[in-house]
Amino acid sequence: MILTDDHASHAIGAYGSVVNTTPWIDEIARTGVRFDNCFATNALCSPSRASILTGTYSHVNGVSTLVTPIDASQPTFVSQLKAAGYRTAMIGKWHMGDGPGHDPHGFDYWDVLIEQGEYVDPRFLSEDGLRTVPGYATDVITDLALEWVESLDDSAPWCVLIYHKAPHRPWIPDAAHAELYSDPVPVPATFDDDYATRTSSARRAAMRIAEHLNAEDLKVDPPAGLTYDQEALWKYQRFMEDYLRCVASVDDNVGRVINFLRARGEIDDTLLMYASDQGFFLGDHGWFDKRFMYEESLRMPLVLSYPRCIPAGDEHTGIVTNVDLAQTILDAAGVDHHPRMQGRSFWGDIATGAEPVPPAEGMYYRYWEHDDVFHKAPAHYGYRTDRYKIIYFYNDGLGLPGTGGFTYPGEWELYDLVEDPEELRNVYQDPLYKDVREEMTRRMWLAQAELGDSPHPSQPRPAGV
Repeated sequence: MILTDDHASHAIGAYGSVVNTTPWIDEIARTGVRFDNCFATNALCSPSRASILTGTYSHVNGVSTLVTPIDASQPTFVSQLKAAGYRTAMIGKWHMGDGPGHDPHGFDYWDVLIEQGEYVDPRFLSEDGLRTVPGYATDVITDLALEWVESLDDSAPWCVLIYHKAPHRPWIPDAAHAELYSDPVPVPATFDDDYATRTSSARRAAMRIAEHLNAEDLKVDPPAGLTYDQEALWKYQRFMEDYLRCVASVDDNVGRVINFLRARGEIDDTLLMYASDQGFFLGDHGWFDKRFMYEESLRMPLVLSYPRCIPAGDEHTGIVTNVDLAQTILDAAGVDHHPRMQGRSFWGDIATGAEPVPPAEGMYYRYWEHDDVFHKAPAHYGYRTDRYKIIYFYNDGLGLPGTGGFTYPGEWELYDLVEDPEELRNVYQDPLYKDVREEMTRRMWLAQAELGDSPHPSQPRPAGV
């Protein structure tokens, strides 16, 4: 499993990118399946990684924010595989806490970056202690992962998690890709979104490219004499150049893994996955970063191949989430799920001869890290179906010290993703959507109850529930 951090699906060729090319990631999709509607249930690095590993939602696994570390002893798909005789390894970005109780658990071998990690000469922590490894992090992580596989001297099946830092902020490319994407990068159609119909909760976020990218992000100062609009476009180009260069290095290293498996004659018998822990705004709506339940942030890229079991070139359009991955991997391996795991396995949707389970009618989302110091993103939860999305910004925490003692009220947004795929028109108050609003509110409430989450006290109980 190759996992990256903050790689937007719209910066992948297989998903129709107009800003870059990713031939090796595309190769996994070409020989396997591309998931068009894979979503994060909490679009933040640590929580998403915990959900992928445990097959549970944030309120169950306990990792709801960047500062709530994992109890690493809880059951995971890796611990299930290990108990079934798999050799297991974790290399790269862990980012769910460190120290006793929080270091990787259930692995034969682990070698992880410290917190976010460095792009150049990264520090790694293993059971042998802390060390610095010379080189570029994306290359080094791949080196260590392939070396571990090569070191195995028996015929036991194995599972290796190759977890990259890239393309996470501050986007430092390696020398081999430093000149790529120097020509103007296309600007998204929503770059100048004025947020006219969004709630004040959304407008408060400190994620605007024009205002909130800093000197560390940009590496050089903007040219003198630019107007506000010109400077915004200049910052977008600088950000995208380095972001896409980091992605190019990731793609090259995906190719290294593919060629490694081919050389060993194992590509047909290996479940090979590429995903990111959530999406990312790439100038969409004038933003960078993630956190929100809007599509660019919510949507995860996911491509996987297993030629022995999965037909090539398939496209999966049903709703799946990061919580579903644990059960799906276990089904592919023929290993029992842990009864604590949530979501649904989608193995039956894609594998020849496998029995599918009923499709998901929608997906539940909750972002807990209210008013974080850097991005000021508000706490919210919501529910998405194939056509509609409802979001409730419940805004807990704005009465805490340092916020002036003022608490914002709860606010609602509703989007019709067929009529408005770019989510520019909040129709929550539109009388034409009254029935949709009531039905989506009801379905969100029921999803919370089914998953064991609790609605915020400020959310009234929907009629008929």
